[in-house]
Amino acid sequence: MERISEVLALEQTAQVLGKEPIVPFAILLVVILVVPILFERLRLPVFVGLIFSGVVLGPSGWNLFHTESPIFSLLSDIGLIYLVFVAGLEVDIERFRQRKKRSLGFGLFSFSIPIVTGTLAGRIFGFGWNTSILIGSLSASYTLLAYPILNRLGVVNNEAVTITIGATIFTDIGAFLVLTVCVAATQIVPFSLVKLIILLTSLTIYSIIILVGFEWAGKEFFRRSGDDEGNKFLFVLLAVFLAAVGAQFIGIEKIVGAFLAGLAVNEAVGEGPVKEKVVFVGSVLFIPIFFVDLGLLIDLSAFVQNIGVLKLTFLIVIGLITSKFIAALLAKLVYRYNWQEMLTMWSLSLPQVSTTLAATLVGYRTGLLPLEVLNSIIMLMLLTSTLGPLLTSQIAVTLPSSPVPESAFPTLPEQKPEETHNAFTIVVSVQNPQTQQYLVEMAALLALQSNGKIVPLVIATAGIHMDAPQLEASLQKSERLLAKATTQSRGLGVQAEPLLRIDDAFASGISRAAREQKASLIVMGWGKRTGLRARLFGNVIDSVLWASHCPVAVTRLVDSPKKIQRILVPVENLMTPSLQPVQLAQMLAEANQAQVTVLNVCDRRTSSSKIASKRSQLFLLVSKLGLPNPPEIQIIAHENVAQAILQAARLYDLVVLPFTRNRTSPGGLAISDVTTQLARQLTCSIVMLGEPQRTPTGTPLTRASNTTAVV
Repeated sequence: MERISEVLALEQTAQVLGKEPIVPFAILLVVILVVPILFERLRLPVFVGLIFSGVVLGPSGWNLFHTESPIFSLLSDIGLIYLVFVAGLEVDIERFRQRKKRSLGFGLFSFSIPIVTGTLAGRIFGFGWNTSILIGSLSASYTLLAYPILNRLGVVNNEAVTITIGATIFTDIGAFLVLTVCVAATQIVPFSLVKLIILLTSLTIYSIIILVGFEWAGKEFFRRSGDDEGNKFLFVLLAVFLAAVGAQFIGIEKIVGAFLAGLAVNEAVGEGPVKEKVVFVGSVLFIPIFFVDLGLLIDLSAFVQNIGVLKLTFLIVIGLITSKFIAALLAKLVYRYNWQEMLTMWSLSLPQVSTTLAATLVGYRTGLLPLEVLNSIIMLMLLTSTLGPLLTSQIAVTLPSSPVPESAFPTLPEQKPEETHNAFTIVVSVQNPQTQQYLVEMAALLALQSNGKIVPLVIATAGIHMDAPQLEASLQKSERLLAKATTQSRGLGVQAEPLLRIDDAFASGISRAAREQKASLIVMGWGKRTGLRARLFGNVIDSVLWASHCPVAVTRLVDSPKKIQRILVPVENLMTPSLQPVQLAQMLAEANQAQVTVLNVCDRRTSSSKIASKRSQLFLLVSKLGLPNPPEIQIIAHENVAQAILQAARLYDLVVLPFTRNRTSPGGLAISDVTTQLARQLTCSIVMLGEPQRTPTGTPLTRASNTTAVV
């Protein structure tokens, strides 16, 4: 009786879901909000959880969602286009240019060998040539899921890593080209050599129009739009969907046009708030819906009842792993790389996500790929996206890095007393009365040490009308804050030039004022991010870091900076370190007669000889600063970097951390897991020094922990 009641309840629920399309959409929003958070805690790829959710909610599970829904289908299609577009937008064209010939060489190895292996697997299972070739092309590309790991280890400048990153542009284009031809061979009946030539000619002309025309239009539009981020955002969306529509007009798949649009506007968009918002909209809404929809297509019964699906999956997975290994081995032999570099290239080229899944879904919808192949490719994606980064994290620990020019180590500008026309200028935001005193003290110590000056800055926000009562009240409050900061500065014996600026936003006012004052450093207060608006549009520090021409010191001071006696500067990697935190710490130390310790935490398996080598390397790097009182160098072998730093920090008054911005957090400030944990658990004062340089990272769906400043 209870079983019947449960069945009736499920049927009634299904009827409600069928009549009210907003109900499944609400459930979908809950899924894409909760599941990524849960899988992040489990340290599993987010898209794995979304696909699993689709399996649970689809025909193989509770049967709550159906792919036939027009709204669901539309959102999924937008997600598919967005996924491929972001893949093109994230291609690192600069790294491709650095090692163009070798990138093309490894791209050829990594594309041709897997496509041959996959084609043979398809033929073994009795598929036609067209389907088999498409199966082979699905494993020819790869997604750089392990890029954040390489960036954290400081080995992205290694030549083998550089050409692996650069080769993605070749493998992605090749995979989409094969997809276009295979789909056309199915849809154009009868298919002939003449029709193939016509198709390829149309594709070539179309590609030139998109790559050249859209790139020119994008740069011109961005140049003429100034700071209007809304219009820039709409232009990018218009570009991708126009390219998708244009692709369908000439008879090719819309995802090809979306990928080309991503490549076309890649350099025009660059790094900045516009790209943040473009990627953010896709990564938190449309792309997750696409992954959930993909999970709806998985037939679990096929894996249980059909042993052939398991055999096909096994053969495809083994074929991919083997072919990628052979491709990396050929690159090792041709370009004379060592075994660590070869294995890193292999592990880095294993994950199959963006391009692979998009091409698979198109092949399935056009009837080229049967359901069992779709299931096998999804299993391939799940396995490789987990295995690849895991192998990379183990292999790349001992990977050597190519020499980095000294220009890669920017330092805070030194200032001689007589150079008054170009003085060391520190802009300190005193917007928050609660943090004002310590911020001014910090800026004063740095200014005195560098014979410079500070510019206490307050932004009075205003709308269109300059006679608004709200603006008058804001100006009065700002003047009181500035008067207090000026009095404090002069009491500390430092030259102060207070500045009150009227602007439409805090961030733009701070960054513009800093540029106008030719600031060498911006000092701001730091707190925790709250609210959905901060996540969607970023916060003050987010925007300042994007726009700033100079370093930004984001501080959380628990005591007066004048009491600081011991300063700890953790350096996460020794291959591409930022020396600015070391220099900043040394300036504070000299002002207080304090001691600086530069700390590097290496893997517990590191030998004593390697530790000694690291200590010497770190000493040489720090010596480049030419500091009068060199800091103490400390190397610790520990299995947990964050815990090692936390234990060491108990003896220190201040910890200076690098503050780097990554592509993986479109709505905010993405910092490493280590820095996030330290920021949460450290009880002493913290200075997080952010630099203007941007560093690209991997997949658009990755969500990172966020920490943001409040002024």
